[in-house]
Amino acid sequence: MALSQIDGVLLSPLRTIPTAGGPVRHAMKASDAGFHGFGEAYFTSIEHRAVKAWKRHHRMWSSLIVPVGAVRLQLVDDRVDSPTRGSAMDLILGPENYQRLSMPPGLWFGFQGVSAGLNLMLNLASIEHDPGEAETLPLDAPAFAHVGW
Repeated sequence: MALSQIDGVLLSPLRTIPTAGGPVRHAMKASDAGFHGFGEAYFTSIEHRAVKAWKRHHRMWSSLIVPVGAVRLQLVDDRVDSPTRGSAMDLILGPENYQRLSMPPGLWFGFQGVSAGLNLMLNLASIEHDPGEAETLPLDAPAFAHVGW
C-alpha cells in the first residue's frame, strides 16, 4: 500500500492469481486500508480516447479498480482544508498496473479510456448513489486548464 501525493488518496497493489481458465483479480476486503463502508458497486466503461470529467463527490469514498483495458485517471485537490490543496495526480490503472485507487470525498476527478478495446472500471462506493451528493463541471472548465488530457 502506498500513499499518493494527495492527502487521503491511497494506492493499493492488488493480487492477480493465474489459473488455467484465466486470472482471478482481487478487488477489496472489508479489512483493507481504504475501505470506508459499502453502499454499492458499479462498473463504468469508457471508449478509447473518450474523457469523462469533471466530478466531485461530497460524501462518497470511491475505490476504483480497472480489471479490463487501461484507464487514465486525473485527480485535483481543491479542498480548502487540505494540506495538499492545489496538487494534481495523473495515473493509468489496468491489468499492467493492477492497483486500487481509494479516494476521499471532495476531490475533483476525471478519466479517459486508454486501450483500443474495452476499458472497464469498477467503483466500490461507500454509499448508495445519490444524485444530489455530487457535482460535475464540463471538461473545459477553467478551473482545470492546468490539467491536460
